[in-house]
Amino acid sequence: MNTREIGAEAENYTAGWLSQKGYEILDRNFCMRGGELDIIARKNDMIVFVEVRSWNREFWEGGTPLETISPNKIRHLIKTAIYYLHTKKIPQQTVNIRFDVAALIKESDGSFSIDYIPAAFDASEVR
Repeated sequence: MNTREIGAEAENYTAGWLSQKGYEILDRNFCMRGGELDIIARKNDMIVFVEVRSWNREFWEGGTPLETISPNKIRHLIKTAIYYLHTKKIPQQTVNIRFDVAALIKESDGSFSIDYIPAAFDASEVR
């Protein structure tokens, strides 16, 4: 299984995990030039933009996929989220926005372990 396939599998796992927690999945893999949002979900008046990071345990012993999120990546995610709201005609004043990160590690038996961080960063981090 290549990196892209593992990433897609991790996104599917995360979407299912979020659905079980009561989130409605609004969109997946929303792209614009310079950015992509893995999962856009909604719960009550909160729109949550979820960045999914994953790696395979057998290749990456120790550490966490969270280490792979750079300040530049955060800027791209925030700008893409603002573009998403504009494209979908969702006024920012009518919803609360949150940026979460799902860090998944694929174990040797094929299962995932998830470290889910709500509000991992916010829009004020764009400079």
